[in-house]
Amino acid sequence: MTAARASETARKYPFQVRGSLQTMLVLRVTDVDDPEFVPHLVDKIAHSPDFFRDAPLVIDVGAIASTEPVDLRKFAEELRRHRLVPVGIQNGSEAWNDEARKADLAVFGAGGPAKQEERPLAPKEANSRPAKKGAARFIKDPIRGGQQIIVHDGDLVVLSTVGHGAELAATGHIHVYGHLRGRAFAGIDGDESAMIFCDRMDAQLVSIAGIHLVNEEIDPEMMNKRVRIVCDGERLQILAQD
Repeated sequence: MTAARASETARKYPFQVRGSLQTMLVLRVTDVDDPEFVPHLVDKIAHSPDFFRDAPLVIDVGAIASTEPVDLRKFAEELRRHRLVPVGIQNGSEAWNDEARKADLAVFGAGGPAKQEERPLAPKEANSRPAKKGAARFIKDPIRGGQQIIVHDGDLVVLSTVGHGAELAATGHIHVYGHLRGRAFAGIDGDESAMIFCDRMDAQLVSIAGIHLVNEEIDPEMMNKRVRIVCDGERLQILAQD
């Protein structure tokens, strides 16, 4: 190591750059010119205002990437009017990516839901195909608000309660043998066959392969019940378990 490199290594910077997994919404746009686009979005936000307020948002333009890009700066301003915070786009063509840069939006790599020509798994198929990839990670202690547990290659099994404000994320299934009050993200790499199991359902949010339900959208009949959550095409299905 040269003296200059050693000096640079020893220097204390007033910041740190770290990787992090944050909860981020994806707005998958299929028809940006639909006159009902904004009214429908406002209605969606109204159902769960606390969840959407000031939430970072990625705009997925994969479904319309072959069309001419719209004015993304204007589109982003419209989203901000409704307390959403667009941070970038994904699945865009070069033209869309250039438009994003002009609008001071980040350009994310490919991601999000499967392409339209790929057929989503039906619940019966999903149940017959395990999502597990690596060894499951077991957590014995309660997960408290503000804690975040991530499993990048397998299932996550929590043998206690998950508090309000806590987050669980796994590429495979999530099992909670206790009260689930926080947020659970299964199939984070896009695996729609992943499932979420919990002994007592009261989650702030549940998500499989990016498709989510917030607390206000969950059937009250399923609350505080033992349930299994599966991905059924473009929606989640919550099934009571005996």
